[in-house]
Amino acid sequence: MSLHHEHHKHHEHSTHAHHAHGGHGSVVHAPSAAVAADYQRAYAQAEPEPGGTVVRVDLEAREVDWEFTPGRLTRVWAYDGQVPGPLIEARVGDVLEVRLTNGLPEPTTLHWHGLRLPAAMDGTDMVQRPIEPGQAFTYRFKLMDAGTFWYHSHSNETVQVERGLYGAIVVRAADEPVFDRERVLVISDVMLDESGQFTTFDGREQRGGREGNVRLLNGTSEPELVIWGGQVERWRIINAASSRYVRLSVGGRPFRIVGTGGGVIEGLTIVRDVLLAPGERVEIVVGPFEPGEIIEVVSEPYDRGMGEHGTELFATVRVGPAAPSQCGPFEWTRQIAPLVRWSASPTQEIVFSEQIGADGDVRFLINGERHYRASPVTVGEPQVWDIINTSSVDHPFHLHGFFFQVVDRDGILPAYLSWEDTVNVPAGGRVRVAWVADDRPGEWMYHCHILEHHASGMMAHFAVVRPSAQSSDM
Repeated sequence: MSLHHEHHKHHEHSTHAHHAHGGHGSVVHAPSAAVAADYQRAYAQAEPEPGGTVVRVDLEAREVDWEFTPGRLTRVWAYDGQVPGPLIEARVGDVLEVRLTNGLPEPTTLHWHGLRLPAAMDGTDMVQRPIEPGQAFTYRFKLMDAGTFWYHSHSNETVQVERGLYGAIVVRAADEPVFDRERVLVISDVMLDESGQFTTFDGREQRGGREGNVRLLNGTSEPELVIWGGQVERWRIINAASSRYVRLSVGGRPFRIVGTGGGVIEGLTIVRDVLLAPGERVEIVVGPFEPGEIIEVVSEPYDRGMGEHGTELFATVRVGPAAPSQCGPFEWTRQIAPLVRWSASPTQEIVFSEQIGADGDVRFLINGERHYRASPVTVGEPQVWDIINTSSVDHPFHLHGFFFQVVDRDGILPAYLSWEDTVNVPAGGRVRVAWVADDRPGEWMYHCHILEHHASGMMAHFAVVRPSAQSSDM
């Protein structure tokens, strides 16, 4: 992001063998032979902290009709018949247990974007056999961090996520501040034909990823929100779009950023817009506004290497009559110790690039390869990674399962310290990040979160190993 309950006794597993992602060429993604044991161990170890509870959720992925725009039904794939899927809410120290039943015509999985969890619960096809149609799978893990996260399919993502398989997660701390209202706002888009059904995109969008022709907020095109005059609200905003960048503005008014991908940031920051790349989240405080005002929530122009859009409307805020506010002045911050000095040398370089094939198709690469196999990372050893983008378009870098700190962007220090799992790397730019793997060994990945780029090969796998483990064993 840039500035401007009862225990389940039966766990159903797919018996699907090796699964190759569409578009992954000869690379076959499949979990190791130890997948069942890893899963059972992770499941058994997931117990709530004292005072916590087990939050149980049953989800079904299935086809339904959904109204993105008034009076026009679209056949979508949805969790529990709604787009986005149900909001999942819990507290730090709780255990989240989600049983997903697959009512789709193809296999699926669930990835828990931004959550720190065991590798066996990450929902990728390197740690889990995909859930076949008619089958179910239970995810279970403890929630370790407060913040705004999201869940989405990690199988055939370019189809399944666009068709509606995503939803929001809110994990609360014990000492959350009080606002007059809290909203969870999920941004996305869809590409629809004149009859309101999903359609393909052209070659230009193949290079930049799919940008839809209908912009969505919480599954609806350009909805109206109502806020009472004089009140202050906390908005948790998620960019769940496949490739659309959103330079968010709330009527050009100043607002406060209080949190990003890994929760509360180091200090309060007041801005008039914030750039959200695909996969990123931001928590902002808006208001108070005067009764009778009408405020547009828009994306201001931003060129990610594909040319600028004009200003794009996502929602309209109508300010109602004045109402009492319970939100007084507050200084809500978090102390975050930097992991490394700004002058720290990189331990690894990750280079995003693109290559035009003889057939004219664009291939997206990491370190010159599609589906790159990176070196293992040892638990407890500081990592300083330079993410270098030599391509002509921006790429959002997403690390599964761990948080990192942004050290600098092209030598410029960040405006504030924060924990992140996704960061935009501009075309021709470099972002240096630092992170340390805690004791959650297993198979992990990082990739560009433009879904078409990820599917084309701009992703990498790596193992997290304990100090005593030999990389040759992984």
